[in-house]
Amino acid sequence: MIRKGIRPRFRFGFDRPLPGELFERRYPFRKSWVAIAVLLVMDVVFTIPAITTFRHFSDGIGDGGSLFDLVFTVFMGAWLLGWSMAPLAITTILVVLLFGRETIRIAPGVMEATVGLPLLGLSATYELDRMRNLRIEHPEKKSGKAWRGTHFEFDYGANSSGFGSDVESAELGEIESAIRMASGKPSRRGEASPDELAEEWEEKTETPVQKLVTEPVVADSPKSGLTPSVAALVVANLVPVAGTVFFGWELSDVMVLFWAESAIIGLFNIAKIAVIGRWAGLFAGLFFAAHFGGFMAVHFLFIYTIFVEGFQGDGPSGDLAEVFALFASLWPALLALALSHGYSFIANFLGRKEHLGKTVKDQMSEPYSRIIFMHLVLIFGGGLAMALGEPTIVILIVIAIKIFADIRAHLKQRESGRHASGAS
Repeated sequence: MIRKGIRPRFRFGFDRPLPGELFERRYPFRKSWVAIAVLLVMDVVFTIPAITTFRHFSDGIGDGGSLFDLVFTVFMGAWLLGWSMAPLAITTILVVLLFGRETIRIAPGVMEATVGLPLLGLSATYELDRMRNLRIEHPEKKSGKAWRGTHFEFDYGANSSGFGSDVESAELGEIESAIRMASGKPSRRGEASPDELAEEWEEKTETPVQKLVTEPVVADSPKSGLTPSVAALVVANLVPVAGTVFFGWELSDVMVLFWAESAIIGLFNIAKIAVIGRWAGLFAGLFFAAHFGGFMAVHFLFIYTIFVEGFQGDGPSGDLAEVFALFASLWPALLALALSHGYSFIANFLGRKEHLGKTVKDQMSEPYSRIIFMHLVLIFGGGLAMALGEPTIVILIVIAIKIFADIRAHLKQRESGRHASGAS
């Protein structure tokens, strides 16, 4: 939604006095002790399991001598990260309800309203000459402003802003006197001028990563499937073909390699969530990392047990040095896959502005359908290769199916990106 009219200057940071400050008043948030008590109980309920899990996680860090120990520790860490979002959010709300406040400061020419905690908050700076119709409001009980109780409001351009909670009528005169001292004239009354209504609140800021792409890439024609990003994807998938044919890669190498590709997709998906959600994407990214990380940890243990160890030995307790050596031997293919997905992220998601029109919720769920389908193909193909005893042909068939599915999913994402961004 685009808001119209002049807008205040926003700043998030430390709460500090204004130069030449003439007036300061703090208004604590109204406290609902029933809501605070309920949140406190919920915080305790969610925090106790988090503490217990943290103990298991910290114990696992010291015991990690095998693959099973490492996977268990990673899974517990992922569970702890995801679970901790609840008590963290509840604690944050509790702190705001208990200690939150609004601070009004008036200095020559400006009024600053800061919402937040002691020493830290979000500030909005208004020009006194453009503030209009300062007044006291008595909201209805079921209105969106009922939480404030009796409060102050004023008009600024086409919008109105409020501050204070359970204020006294006499305080209005003190604020108006401070405005008169700071501006040299009484508080303004009446309608906004045309120039104060003309401006639109458009957000055109870019993230540092987006600024790397100075010009958007021209969208590929939907009729053409061979684009640079598709070519990079095909080349990256052909690396394990070369490894299988010329370097004797085994089925276990291919399975581990494509598991690693899922991890690469997950990492880039966190970056996509950050681009879409910005500050809100921070919590969503952490939650996705916890859920996806736990899923990937258990999945790797499953793949390693079946395709690397082959149910030999005493169970899924592979030596970590052997696991790291396995990944190190696959570094050319891992690098090719990382570069392929990185190019698609820069050229398509940012360059073609495919992030426009997408939501954090949609982006969080996007990798799962592709990854689950691909792993089903790999697992059934791998089982067939193990049954036949001559895996090379089956591996090549599985890779061919994967390339086809990857290209199809890739083009589907590009098509949805074109519709979201309005590209022709």
